[in-house]
Amino acid sequence: MAVKKINLALQGGGAHGAFTWGVLDRLLCEEDIEIAAISGTSAGALNGAALKAGMIEGGRQGARDRLDWLWGEVGARPDLQLPEWMQPFSLTDFSQALEYSWPVMAADAWSRSVSPYAYGPFYKNPLRPIVEQFDLDAVHEEGGKGPCLFICATRVRNGKVRVFKDSEISTDAILASACLPTVFQAVEVEDAETGLREAFWDGGYTGNPALFPLFNPALPDDILIININPLERTELPRTAQAIQNRINEISFNSSLLRELRAIEFVQRLLAQGALSTEHKSRVLVHMVADDALMNELSVATKLVPTPFTLARLKEAGQKAADGFLTHHKDDLNKRSSVDLVEMFQ
Repeated sequence: MAVKKINLALQGGGAHGAFTWGVLDRLLCEEDIEIAAISGTSAGALNGAALKAGMIEGGRQGARDRLDWLWGEVGARPDLQLPEWMQPFSLTDFSQALEYSWPVMAADAWSRSVSPYAYGPFYKNPLRPIVEQFDLDAVHEEGGKGPCLFICATRVRNGKVRVFKDSEISTDAILASACLPTVFQAVEVEDAETGLREAFWDGGYTGNPALFPLFNPALPDDILIININPLERTELPRTAQAIQNRINEISFNSSLLRELRAIEFVQRLLAQGALSTEHKSRVLVHMVADDALMNELSVATKLVPTPFTLARLKEAGQKAADGFLTHHKDDLNKRSSVDLVEMFQ
């Protein structure tokens, strides 16, 4: 059985990262697909770290179990449990109801007017107890088992992307990658690149996720992007929440689109013979997404990780991965399944 080696690029998007959980769960069932490297941001960083830790602990099944554990922990807060009477609702109906519920609207208004530093000694990052349970010695083991892992964050001081890898991956590095500045206090990390103790915000502002760490001759040519922020929305956002959500989506997609445009340009030059493969590698781009579903969801389901939402998003991710494997598995290691020329017309 020929093994198809691929790299994964995992976007951030709050609780919508459970969609990525479903995609990864399905991919891990394919014995002839090997994940060589992962670049992840925010929720993508959490998913990547969970997958690698689980892979080292118990192979493919260990990775699936660790991802199940991660999202079980994320959705386990008692104050976010879904009432029994809402169980029959579809995910989109629930998302709409949640968006206009007074607790969500109040929390949204509060986050825009009150700094996370206002809590003083009462401030806690709710993700820290979860991330601290990862076996980070295994995760950052250089040259060890499991895929290479790259985690993206944004350096607050100069606005540049910071990619953590190998022994640099720590609890704080993962939390930095998932640090929305209106919700969490900046995460400070001793930065070996600058020699300073730097503050970091969410990596989505500068790399969601960063693709360039995967442009390595030692890694496969194929990059499979798991996209959870819609590239297009046909309906004009009109409410304050919808407008802000679309602003965030555009901002968080901009770095990815810039890198994809650069890939398209280089691949065009290679095809024309203007560049040699000795200097630039061919990059085969693939994508798993469900823009139709994500267009129907609101920012509320990104911020409120109920078990109901997470379970439905996992199912959607599994279904999307099934569709990708049915139509494009044979493309892996042969050709891109994303038409970048058409994307940027």
